[in-house]
Amino acid sequence: MISTSFKGTVFKEACIRFNESFSLADINWRLEPGQVWAIMGASGSGKSALAAALTGAGELSSGTRQGTVVNAGVVSLESQAALIERERLRDDSDITDQINQGTPAREMLEEVSKDPDLLARLIELFRLEPLLDRGFRKLSSGETRKLLFTRALTSRPDMLIVDGPFEGLDAQTMPLVSDILKKVSSETPMLLVINRFDELPDFVTHIALLEKGHLKTTAETSDKTAMDLIAQLLHLKTADIKIPRACPVESSPPLNPGEPLVNIRDASVRYTDNLVFERLDWRIDAGQHWQLTGPNGSGKTSLLNLITGDHPQCYNNDIFVFGYQRGNGESIWDIKQHIGYVSSALHWDYRVSISCKNIIISGYYDSIGLYEKATDVQQEIAMQWLQILGFEQRATQAFNQFSYGDQRLLLIARAMVKHPHLLILDEPCFGLDDMSRQLVLALIEKICAGSETTVVYVNHHAQDQIAGINNYLALGSSLYR
Repeated sequence: MISTSFKGTVFKEACIRFNESFSLADINWRLEPGQVWAIMGASGSGKSALAAALTGAGELSSGTRQGTVVNAGVVSLESQAALIERERLRDDSDITDQINQGTPAREMLEEVSKDPDLLARLIELFRLEPLLDRGFRKLSSGETRKLLFTRALTSRPDMLIVDGPFEGLDAQTMPLVSDILKKVSSETPMLLVINRFDELPDFVTHIALLEKGHLKTTAETSDKTAMDLIAQLLHLKTADIKIPRACPVESSPPLNPGEPLVNIRDASVRYTDNLVFERLDWRIDAGQHWQLTGPNGSGKTSLLNLITGDHPQCYNNDIFVFGYQRGNGESIWDIKQHIGYVSSALHWDYRVSISCKNIIISGYYDSIGLYEKATDVQQEIAMQWLQILGFEQRATQAFNQFSYGDQRLLLIARAMVKHPHLLILDEPCFGLDDMSRQLVLALIEKICAGSETTVVYVNHHAQDQIAGINNYLALGSSLYR
């Protein structure tokens, strides 16, 4: 039995600085006895930093952090690096001419062990007996990992913190470690840093999801809906997603590379005595992603409708779109074949009960519903989009059986399927809960990073920034009368 005096740890609005380039921000988190937590997130999200913060690491710059774990058993690359540095310092202090093999494994175990019986059992389970007289620096990465596990477990920690529990272990050792951790979890509070969702142990009770130093959400693993959303978000965030190719028949014709996609000069929109905006200049070049913000009534949707041709005043303004000057005889299709569009209005209009695969295919025809026979290539590409979204097993499920957030993801894929030169996302997160919002933002981030499509992303919250969007246009309420 491993004893523990852990009473719980609480972070409230905690901002913790680790170095000049990284801090944890506004962390609200409570860990209680009897819980087994897993921290997950993309590379660089701060998983290891949050685990270290439990032990008091990092400088608390604001907020509170109570109940840090003083006696933690830590298995991590950092703990391994600390032992390597200690060995290096010992080697530097050795004035003999003999080659130093490093501290024997036996000595490294006995110096921290407080449970001889458990130490003997783990030596047997991990088959460490032949290694005990070997110097630390002569151990392989897998052997070193086993030694770290044994040191941490036998030190009678108040909490066991394992960063990457299965890293460096062979196929035979992984289930052994999983079984050991499962048994220990019933006696000792435990925190695991997990890099792969499919490696999440079944004894974990809670998940903390990190993104760029922020704790985005926590969930109990017994909450299936929350777990499905987290799995989907991690898939979008961490997978090496490649945007499916365009259909060779239905793809938009090429544009003149020397011209902007959109060029609006000195534009204004007015309704009788109501001025929405005036003297507005906006140029959108290919590959130049934009975020458009502004309060209600500032004219965001009106501005977008000037581009799409859905606003009656588009012909009263000096507007070039895809090489056409509005009002010079161009057809609606001349413009809209280059545009993918998602908005709340479109979402509400899309009430047809067709399969999610056909929802995506309908994007080739800009139709509400599908009234054409899809080609084999179109069906193949639609399935590739469903795979990106994690919906490949639900290809035949009706659109109205998906959650509101999942419907929005499908509509974005519908808008993207023809590889439009311009993708307009008019408040794509409207009406979504926090997890669904994160899913949508993750997909937009992938689109910005992985296609020739230029994105215009419209929202009310300037702080909801997306990697890859570096241009901002804010419409002000002062112009609204």
